[in-house]
Amino acid sequence: MSLDRPEAEDPYLKLPQVGSFSVTSSDLEHGQPQDEKHAYSGAAENAANASPQLSWSGFPEPTKSFVVTCFDPDAPTPSGFWHWILVDLPVGTTSLDTNAGAAGAALPGNAFHVRNDWGSKDYGGAYPPDGDRPHRYYYVVHAVDVESLGVDSGATPAVVSFNLAFHTLARAELVATFQR
Repeated sequence: MSLDRPEAEDPYLKLPQVGSFSVTSSDLEHGQPQDEKHAYSGAAENAANASPQLSWSGFPEPTKSFVVTCFDPDAPTPSGFWHWILVDLPVGTTSLDTNAGAAGAALPGNAFHVRNDWGSKDYGGAYPPDGDRPHRYYYVVHAVDVESLGVDSGATPAVVSFNLAFHTLARAELVATFQR
């Protein structure tokens, strides 16, 4: 079944314009389908709910921490779907290994996850409706001007995003797709 609706806008075009820097991945290629291992359990035969490896560089010197997010604007909801929100990564952290977003995984410094739209505090992989067109997954590293974004693990993705609007110096985006 294909849902008849227009493709969602790039969600970051609605936010204040900020600088950019580079994010790469040994698991993802910008604009290309992501492997099934990054899908939510049950979404595909080899779904492993594993967050992708990410590395970033070229962020502005005043950066004091990072926030990593994964968002699907193509989900059939007015608010899209948040798959991953990792907050308060220390500025010395410039990469995450594959599956660093797993529940219970050791995180650097005071970093922590907030609840994703699956309802868990970890990476929750792709699981678009069966037969729907490919969904886009925006893996974004936000360079932040404070060591702590000022939220706790009980914050919602919307509250994290609200705070990011006032503290993001630059953004690095890698967009992958997935279809069932």
